[in-house]
Amino acid sequence: MIVVTGSTGNIGRPLVEALTSAGESVTAVSRDPIGLPARARHFAGDLADPSGLEPAFKGADRMFLMVPDPALPVDEIVATARTAGVGRIVLLSSQRAQSRNDPFLTGMERTVTGAVPEWTVLRPGGFASNALLWAESIRSTRTVTAPFGDVALPPIDPADIAAVAAAALLGNDHLGRYYTLNGPRAVTPREQTAAIADALGEPVAFIEQTRAQAFEELSQVWPPAVVDKTLDALGTPTPEERTPAADTETALGRAPLSFTDWAARNVDAFR
Repeated sequence: MIVVTGSTGNIGRPLVEALTSAGESVTAVSRDPIGLPARARHFAGDLADPSGLEPAFKGADRMFLMVPDPALPVDEIVATARTAGVGRIVLLSSQRAQSRNDPFLTGMERTVTGAVPEWTVLRPGGFASNALLWAESIRSTRTVTAPFGDVALPPIDPADIAAVAAAALLGNDHLGRYYTLNGPRAVTPREQTAAIADALGEPVAFIEQTRAQAFEELSQVWPPAVVDKTLDALGTPTPEERTPAADTETALGRAPLSFTDWAARNVDAFR
């Protein structure tokens, strides 16, 4: 059995679908079962309470671990899973673990790789789905408001992250690997806005924010510490963060999906 945390998110949902379609028994951990395949078992768990996750891990041998908040007790979550018999963990980390030596991310990676005999660490850059933060303004006023309008980065489609995670959970070819995952080319927020406009068939205006304005807005969605680090990566990316990684195609066995692909597939969110 496979436990998937963050199971109703942009990565977790397609991952659960892929695993159940492959005939695996899946326990999907989330607070709400909305959008989960009927074949998956839902467990209403909270990562802030690792002891409460014990029933979710019962009978599981593999896990996809996504820890969205640095305040969560990663050591205890992993220890609870390991005690229950989980021997393989596919960890969602971030490219910042390598490009910025982020202490939370590197610590989380050490915890996982030191705890289980079988592991794979996924280090994606920015997600294409972060553009969903613009959905309400695009729907209501056909505008996008965002910082760093001309800074180009290669966003990764969450469906590709899910595909790599599924492969690492189902087979043995990815064990002991760190994968940096990016999209096929760097695009700016202005270019992303244009791609969404093309998918809609209607013009969408881009309005550039200051960093302070972006921090205030994003802090309503993500923890402030996460927002600060995200804005650092968006505004002053390293050369490594600007460049698509060869790992993505290696891990997928195909070229990664582009932001244009993602926008076309998710256009209904912006209508």
